[in-house]
Amino acid sequence: MSVVELKKVTLCGPMSEKSTLLTELQALGCLHLRSLRPPPREPETEAPETADEVRQALAWLMATPVKRHQITAAMLEGSDSETFDLPSVVSRTLALRQRARDLSDQRDALRQHIRQLEPWGDFQLPDEAELAGYRLWFYLLPLHQLRQLPRDELVWQMVHQDQRQAYLVVVARDEPPADALPVPRVHTGPLSLTELRRHLHHTEIDFDEVVAERQALTRWILLLTQNLAYSEDQASLRHAGGLTLDAGEVFAVQGWLPVAQVETLERFAEDHHLAWLIEAALPQESPPTLLQNPDLLAGGEELVRFYQTPAYGSWDPSVILFGSFVLFFAMILSDAGYGLVLGVLLLLGWKRLGRNTLRRRLRILGTVLVGATLIWGLLAGSYFGAAPPTDSWLAGLQLIDLKNFDSMMRLSILIGAGHIILANAALAWHNRGQPQALARLGWILAVTGGLALGFGRLGNGPAWWADAGPWLLGAGLLAVVAGNGSGGRSRLHWLKGLTALSGISRLFGDVLSYLRLFALGLASASLALTLNQLADQVSQSVPGIGFLLSLMILLLGHSLNLALAVMSGVVHGLRLNFIEFYNWGQTGEGYPFKAFRRSIVDADREKGDTGK
Repeated sequence: MSVVELKKVTLCGPMSEKSTLLTELQALGCLHLRSLRPPPREPETEAPETADEVRQALAWLMATPVKRHQITAAMLEGSDSETFDLPSVVSRTLALRQRARDLSDQRDALRQHIRQLEPWGDFQLPDEAELAGYRLWFYLLPLHQLRQLPRDELVWQMVHQDQRQAYLVVVARDEPPADALPVPRVHTGPLSLTELRRHLHHTEIDFDEVVAERQALTRWILLLTQNLAYSEDQASLRHAGGLTLDAGEVFAVQGWLPVAQVETLERFAEDHHLAWLIEAALPQESPPTLLQNPDLLAGGEELVRFYQTPAYGSWDPSVILFGSFVLFFAMILSDAGYGLVLGVLLLLGWKRLGRNTLRRRLRILGTVLVGATLIWGLLAGSYFGAAPPTDSWLAGLQLIDLKNFDSMMRLSILIGAGHIILANAALAWHNRGQPQALARLGWILAVTGGLALGFGRLGNGPAWWADAGPWLLGAGLLAVVAGNGSGGRSRLHWLKGLTALSGISRLFGDVLSYLRLFALGLASASLALTLNQLADQVSQSVPGIGFLLSLMILLLGHSLNLALAVMSGVVHGLRLNFIEFYNWGQTGEGYPFKAFRRSIVDADREKGDTGK
């Protein structure tokens, strides 16, 4: 739950061993390299052109629903019947991917053409000689426009009719003028339905062969992954070689190192007979940011990286973002039934979400989100928009009334004020002993005073709130002026402190912005209730089939409402953290710590992920 302290490390060694030492340093995997000369291109751009093709082929094979057992390098040793040719496998895979796309497009086009042609019937266009020079022209005419059809000027026949349109065939030597019919003609094409279905059948067979060949190629996923990792490692080594300082017979490499890895690097330097220097970062330097959190809360790191990496000298907001995002998401959904559906979806993808570190972190975050949504839904007494029976134990769990606008608005404002107070408190603690901490404490007092004044005047809370509010607000604003105006003797510094008071309007707007929690939660619950009422009305008004119609309304309506609620929960849950919270709790932006290390491929894990 902190930003890891880093040390600046410089290693010096003989130029003749530079390549070997960089390879060993890459295997050690603990340094974020720093350039000692104008940096070269990024390692991704230095990778050979084939690396991108391997990456594309691998991504397509990994998306195959059914995969074959993996072939390892050990299996190929001493085998004359089977070898692994990387360029051949990659070219075959990419060619097959393009053929699959072409066949898929062709199949979709044939299906669409067949659907359009079926109402006209299965026919073959005759030759012009068979009709004495006449030809057939096809039109789709809306039924309400049949009266506008000129019956004396055209020879036509209706071959089909549905609830909306009439399918007309006009017999004429030349295409009728554009103003002869109120609609443009339809192009049916030269092929009959039988021929189109035959083409579709052959296309389906060809596509099945492509699917089978794609599955056969999946047995090379592990070897493709290993070759891609090797290619990326070589590109990373070349990039690292361009960051060193080469001076005659010696070279120097520099980077940032976590404090916990200092002893490991010292042993590495001693074992390889290198000269080394470990020192603290200078005030004018900007080290990368490495966040460290417990596994259960590491999902907050992913939320932080999604928006902005804190500066090295700042603090780690991961845990606060984790907790507040979970709370905001649950408040916006406000339904235990929706939480249960999300829980089922999470269980269905549980194994897939455990394949790497990032997915496991997101899985934990998803589990907490589902749990919080269920708990908040139980407290709100909402189950797919329906309330529990009044005599059930579920009704006894309801402590929150979403329809009580006054209480929900007060709750949202209190949560928003608490969130902003927490942001200022974290920054004040981080800058303790400095004038900026006084300014942050001032904003905390200002928010507290504003709450006391507002709720006291409305009659909420003890009577002395209204009296204490102005004093807290005034003391807070004075602290803001003092904290921002100190640090110098000139009047300009105090003018800076006075101009900081302009933040009071931003503070007011940011606190009110948390009302979206109440508004979005109410909107989701109201829509769910409306869907239930609509389904009930349809079921009662339409005997027999009304039950099926109401069931469709419930399934489609609640699915759409759940999707909208999840989208709102993610977007606005993150927005309140990244906009309102960050505005008051973070100063400056950093860049992430990227260790110079190998792309590790665990053969057993990959085999388990890609095999049957």
